[in-house]
Amino acid sequence: MEETSEDLIWIKQFKLGQQKELNFGKLLHKYNRKVYWQVRRIVVDHDDAHDVVQNTFIKVWEKLDQFREDSLFYTWLYRIATNEALGFLQKKKSNLNIPIETLQAQLSEQLVTSTYFNGNRAALLLEQAVLSLPEKQRLVFNMKYFEHLKYEEIAEILDTSVGALKASYHHAVKKIELILKSALNHY
Repeated sequence: MEETSEDLIWIKQFKLGQQKELNFGKLLHKYNRKVYWQVRRIVVDHDDAHDVVQNTFIKVWEKLDQFREDSLFYTWLYRIATNEALGFLQKKKSNLNIPIETLQAQLSEQLVTSTYFNGNRAALLLEQAVLSLPEKQRLVFNMKYFEHLKYEEIAEILDTSVGALKASYHHAVKKIELILKSALNHY
């Protein structure tokens, strides 16, 4: 994903109080769909994703004046969205008083029954395989595979090293391959 000079102009004008709503609206329009899919891959449910995205942009509105521009805007935005999504899942797990494995199984089942999922069987198997991964591997895989982010960008979003990300991605790919081979052998 490329940050444009327009982004920086909109942010600067927002910080200066010049047409805050208009400039924020431009950022929202540009990034809303990308943030939605980032969040949706974490929380799975369409309605939950919309709630988390809304909370993400509320936080961005509140904190945009504090954005230091020592990172790219979209990596800062993705970090907020990722943290909001993970916080949402943690709260959901706590409210339901269930282990994370049970929550992952519920999310996987939601994929099957969701009216918003329009993928074929292979896409469903891939999504379910990704959901079975440990959290960090799932995040790294989603950002690398689906979002096509560079390791350096993911490292900034997740506040970790590139080496650790490469290892996580490698392990994620191997696990997904095993899960898909097993599923296809049973099909």
